Amino acid sequence: MPVLARTLEAAGLSTILVTNMPFWAERVGVPRTLAVEFPFGHTLGRPHDTAQQMRVVRQALEVLETAEAPGTIVHSPETWPVPRREALKGWQPEAPSPIIQILAPRFREMVRQRRQHKA
Repeated sequence: MPVLARTLEAAGLSTILVTNMPFWAERVGVPRTLAVEFPFGHTLGRPHDTAQQMRVVRQALEVLETAEAPGTIVHSPETWPVPRREALKGWQPEAPSPIIQILAPRFREMVRQRRQHKA
């Protein structure tokens, strides 16, 4: 995404990323970001919830129009109507995939180290 965004921006087209991972948007230098706290696979909102999806799209367009500095990240006020843990259970399969079995411990260690570094 960052390479595509930079290419489009260089051609004079403004871009915005709507993501539930604003940390990575900041790390890779996306020009503008709307951060949403939604489960993976539901970046614009709940399935069949056109009203919520349109609110998120309108928020993204507003950020696109009003962002004053490169790297702007705006957090959406939209909330997921299901508690976070319940939403995660609904999104994740009962048994983790082989790649998740390998990556999860590494990710947990990375998060642990990051928290120690901040403390």
